[in-house]
Formats: sequence, C-alpha cells, structure tokens
Amino acid sequence: MNYWPKSVQQNSAKSYMLGAKFEDYVMALKATIYKVDLNIADMDTHRYADYQLTMALHPSETIERLMVRILAYARYADEALEFTKDLFETDEPALWEKDLTGQLVKWIEVGSPDEDKVKKASARCKQVAVVTYGSAVDEWYKRSSKLKILKNAEVWKLSTATTDALPQLCERTMQLQLNVMDGEWTLIGDQGQVLVEWEQLQ
Repeated sequence: MNYWPKSVQQNSAKSYMLGAKFEDYVMALKATIYKVDLNIADMDTHRYADYQLTMALHPSETIERLMVRILAYARYADEALEFTKDLFETDEPALWEKDLTGQLVKWIEVGSPDEDKVKKASARCKQVAVVTYGSAVDEWYKRSSKLKILKNAEVWKLSTATTDALPQLCERTMQLQLNVMDGEWTLIGDQGQVLVEWEQLQ
C-alpha cells in the first residue's frame, strides 16, 4: 500500500518521468534550503572570488555543521567544487570536486568520519580532506591510525570558540564576506562577525 499523499505520488511520478530519482524528490521534500552568497578576499594568496551556493540542511543536521560546511567550501573553493547529498547519502562526503571526465579530484569530509571511508576515497582522488570540530576531535584523531598514513590527506580542526559563534551568522539567505590576511580568517555576515580559528592536524 502506498502511504504517500496523492499529490506527492503525482509529483514524484512526474519527477521520475523527467529523469529524476524518487529519492531525490524525497530529499528535497525533507530538506531546508539555504542560499549563500560567499565573497572571499584572501590577501595572502591574492584570491578574490564570489560564489553563489545552494545548500540542503538535513533534518538531523545542526546549524553549526551547516556553517562548518561553508567554511570547508571556502578553504578548498573552486567553481567545480560542489555540495553532495551528504547526510542524505552516507556513501558521499560533504563536498567533492570532479574533473571534466567525471573523475573525482577532491573528497572533503566534515565532522569525524569513519577512517575507512576516507582511506577508500584517498585511492580514488588526488586530494582528500577532513574539516573536523567538536569536543571529541582529539580522541577521534588519536584513534584514526589509518588516516594518519595517507599522504594525500589533510585534516583541519576548527576551534570550539569558532563553531559556537558560527550559528549567529546563519540565515536562510546569507551574504557572507570572508577576509583572510596574515593567516587570520574573519567571516562577516549581517548578524556580526566570527574569527575563524584553524589548527592543521595533518
């Protein structure tokens, strides 16, 4: 028996006929969409760019993690870098980048991912990275022996002070300015600004 409302069944059928997967429709139905205009002014590397981002917030995802994903994008920003289904599809990272042939180039995780997943990705990509945060980071990294031996992996840790402050900048439609000078990151939004403190673990 199909328990979906008739309108949902009709719309999902129409989406499927247009080539979209039913799972994609369900994901869109449950996700909260955020729009981000991210301007990066990096005086250290002379990188100046503006990115229009669309992000889907999973029902179980915190605003803190959503904002960390934005910082992960900013660290590895490229026109080809994109947000994946992420928590909607656990086999995918938070972000990835593919070349023109569809080959994976970058694989970027957010949080404290399973090290076997990262190791598997490292064999497929030129670069893998983890942007991690939270009170359990040090213990997670201490246990991640397989991750530590990967030569194409980076691990960056955000301070608790940073991630605690990030949600104040969050809006459904965000205008964010990231300034980088002398290694110091400052993220500015309509609701204030946050000093972004990074520590490279690997």
